Amino acid sequence: MTKFPALKTYRIFISHAWDYNDEYYRFERLLKQTSLFEWTNYSVPNHNPLGTKTDRDLREALNRQIRPVNIVIILAGMYVVRSKWIQIEMNIAQSMNKPMIGIIPHGGQRTPRDVQDVVRVMIRWNTSSIVNAIRQNSI
Repeated sequence: MTKFPALKTYRIFISHAWDYNDEYYRFERLLKQTSLFEWTNYSVPNHNPLGTKTDRDLREALNRQIRPVNIVIILAGMYVVRSKWIQIEMNIAQSMNKPMIGIIPHGGQRTPRDVQDVVRVMIRWNTSSIVNAIRQNSI
């Protein structure tokens, strides 16, 4: 009987705008349905908020969420430029030297320069490209 090595479990934070939850949930399903790919979700979806009361508390809670991750995924729709919290999440990831990958929205043509400037790579919405980018860029 051949014994295979254990798969690495990737700790992933998916930065997204709550106003565009469908995209987040579609991305989460994509990762969950990928065979031979194990991951733990450190994201903050709107159905499971961090329960903070002030911006300062939220910033500290985001620091705690991002600190243990191997990689930060930025769902890079043009709405990113209007999202204070996605900008803050990118800044936190940068300050911790966390690798970031930008995901071009399904059917999207443009991505914000803010995202392009901080990510290691921009990836189209394609399962194998996304998984390969996570594997190649995670710490």
